[in-house]
Amino acid sequence: MNRIRNFTIGLFIAAAAACSAIAAPAPAPAPRPGNSQAPAPAPRPGNSAAPVPGNSSAPKPNPAAAMRDIMPEPPVINAKAWMLMDSETGRVLLGQNEHERIYPASLTKMMTSYIIGQEIMAGRLHYDDQVMISENAWSKKYSDSSKMFIKVGDTVSVKDLNYGIIIQSGNDACVAMAERIAGSQDAFADLMNQWADYLGMKNTHFVNAHGLFDENHYSTAYDLGILSRALIRDEPDEYRIYSIKEFTFNKIKQYNRNRLLWDTSMEFDGIKTGHLSEVGYNLVASGLSKENPGMRLIAVIIGAQSEKARAQEAKKLMLYGYNFYRRFTPVKGKTALGTARVYYGDTNEVQLGAAADISEVMPRNKGDSFQVEYTLKTNDLKAPIKAGTELGTITVKSGDEKVGEYPLVALNEINECGFLGKIWDWFMHLFL
Repeated sequence: MNRIRNFTIGLFIAAAAACSAIAAPAPAPAPRPGNSQAPAPAPRPGNSAAPVPGNSSAPKPNPAAAMRDIMPEPPVINAKAWMLMDSETGRVLLGQNEHERIYPASLTKMMTSYIIGQEIMAGRLHYDDQVMISENAWSKKYSDSSKMFIKVGDTVSVKDLNYGIIIQSGNDACVAMAERIAGSQDAFADLMNQWADYLGMKNTHFVNAHGLFDENHYSTAYDLGILSRALIRDEPDEYRIYSIKEFTFNKIKQYNRNRLLWDTSMEFDGIKTGHLSEVGYNLVASGLSKENPGMRLIAVIIGAQSEKARAQEAKKLMLYGYNFYRRFTPVKGKTALGTARVYYGDTNEVQLGAAADISEVMPRNKGDSFQVEYTLKTNDLKAPIKAGTELGTITVKSGDEKVGEYPLVALNEINECGFLGKIWDWFMHLFL
């Protein structure tokens, strides 16, 4: 009955509005062309007089303000493949050959570390667990590569081995942990590939836990960016180890090979280095911006000329990203973008929007050029509808470029209405 009463009141209001429109005086005729007596513009609210043309108080052009948004060309990066990625969204900001297969070398150890972190979080592995060192993991077998200096028959804690993998880049420690987790390095490589598939690393295949050369052991700069995001996002405790600059085991102190950890111009806190004669010097770097708090970027350098060069090239990328990109929020979470008609509900409309803020890192001169659109899966929405139910798609564009697509959700809950309301909505649904 409330619906019928509201409908009747609505008709009455609409009729009254129509009558008011008829009774309203006709607008004044527009001045004829050439009429010098055109009416002066009305003053703005609160302004005692209309602005006078040529008034010296009018704002003057500010060339310096316009220059603030100019974007220079990206730096030239001397590497076989490289990429700059936004850590939060995974959006590639800059890149070259980022989808081409490369040999990851010790960047492989990020996956070994990721699996260790997953096993610890699952409770199947503990830092104080002791690992017996087999002959396969003996450091003498890796005399020409980085190692932790573990010995056959020794027992070493999971914590020490994990530090040895991340900080010292120990190939021997990788084998010891692979055997501890999966029984053999081959079985562990299968586990690595399953995790790679799960994370969406579509052009990656592992055959060992350390990254020593094998033609069938490959990845891409893009896939290594995906793995880096997973480490940062999923395993904050594991990721903190990557910022430690040194580790001593068996009375041998070794330093982290990531030179950027000593660079104070940015808050670098990772991630991993690698080297193979077949590819050159690799580095995945990440850190936070001091000027843009909360903005984290990931730089991947594959095939640089030297240890020094890989750090320099990564820093160039990171500096460019932090200086000329910004994080924008074109859509605020839980803020209505619009409404849609709902049938058979205690309310006729559902509010539509995003469940959380939609943020994107974009060039700083594109912050005012976002267009937000949304589409519904169906226009025939029926109660009940729970808050958070996905009802369509939000599309964010910047000019002609599609920035991303996100779920459009119901922001409010719609319960079913009573019997009379359902009859009324059935009638409306039938004829509208």
